[in-house]
Amino acid sequence: MVCGMSSSNAFKAPTQNGVGPSTVGVPANTTLCAIDFLSQKFSAISVAEWQQRFAQGLILNATGLVLAPEDSLLRETHLHYYRSIHNEPELPFKASVIFQDDYLVVADKPHFMPVTPGGRYVQQSLLVQLKQQLNLPELSPLHRIDRETAGLVVFSVRAQDRNAYQELFRLRQIQKTYVAIAGAPETSPRHPRFPLIHRSMMIEDSQFFKMREVTENELHGTAEFNSETWIDCVERISHPNFPMNQAEPAALARYLLRPVTGQRHQLRVHMNALGLPLIGDQFYPEVLQGADQSDDFNSPLRLLAQAIEFKDPVNGASRHFASSMQLTV
Repeated sequence: MVCGMSSSNAFKAPTQNGVGPSTVGVPANTTLCAIDFLSQKFSAISVAEWQQRFAQGLILNATGLVLAPEDSLLRETHLHYYRSIHNEPELPFKASVIFQDDYLVVADKPHFMPVTPGGRYVQQSLLVQLKQQLNLPELSPLHRIDRETAGLVVFSVRAQDRNAYQELFRLRQIQKTYVAIAGAPETSPRHPRFPLIHRSMMIEDSQFFKMREVTENELHGTAEFNSETWIDCVERISHPNFPMNQAEPAALARYLLRPVTGQRHQLRVHMNALGLPLIGDQFYPEVLQGADQSDDFNSPLRLLAQAIEFKDPVNGASRHFASSMQLTV
C-alpha cells in the first residue's frame, strides 16, 4: 500500500510510448481508493480498463510513485495517468516530416489522423507518432487541424519556445492557406461572387461535434462576428465520375481559403453557408456519419492545409512551408 505524502515539487511525469501524462486533482480528505476515484471521475472508462492501466504502471501519484488500485488517496493531491486504448484501430497511412530544425518540426498529416490523442486514437495520433519517431518528448503542436483535414501541422520542439510561437497565432500573425474542392459557384443557390470575405458568429451546435452560424434573428440586429475567412474560386474541375450521386453538385471547382480566425470547423461551416459544402464532408450540411463511426478512407474531406508562413519569433527567420500533398477529386 502507498501511504506517503504527495508533493507537487519538481517531479515531472515522463512520456511513455510517445504519450504524455494527464493530471487530475484529488479532492481533500477523499475516502476513495485509487481505482474507485478514477472510475467515478471518468465514468466513460470501464473499471477493467483502469485495472489494466494500473497493471501496466500507468497511474502515478504526484511524486512519481506507481499506484496500485487499492491504494488510499487520503494524503494525495493529484494523480498522473496515461491514456491507452484497448484494440486501438491502426490507420493505413503515416504522416511525413517535411521540415525539422532545433526549434520546429513540420509534418504533412493524412486525412483521418488526429493531431493529438482523442476518441479512439492514441498511438495512431500524429503527436504520439512523431514523439516516438523523432525521440522528442517535449514536442507540442502549435495549432490544430481537424482529423478529417489533411496537410501541414507545425510543432514546437522545445518547451521554452512554445509560448512565443503560440503568441503568433493569438495575435493573428500567421498566414495559413487551404485548398478545398466543392461545387462550382453556379451550383450554389446563393450565387456567390469570388473573391469574397465571409464573416459570421459561430457557436457550438446542439450536436456537440458540430458548429453552426448564429442566425440574423439570434444576433438581434448586431453585426458581431467571431469568424472570418477570405475565399476565392481559382479553378473549375472536370471529372467524368461526378456527380457520384444526386446529392453531389453537377460541376466542381477548386478554392483557396485563408482563415483570419481559427474557430473549430470554420472553413467547412463557411463554405456550407455559401451553399458550397466541401466534397466528402460528413457533417455539413447534414450528418452522414456519426463521430464514432468507422471512416471510409476512400472518401476523404476535400480540404488540405496547403501552406503556412510567419516570422519566427525565436530566431527571426522568415518561415514558409508548403505541403507536398495534392488534393484530388
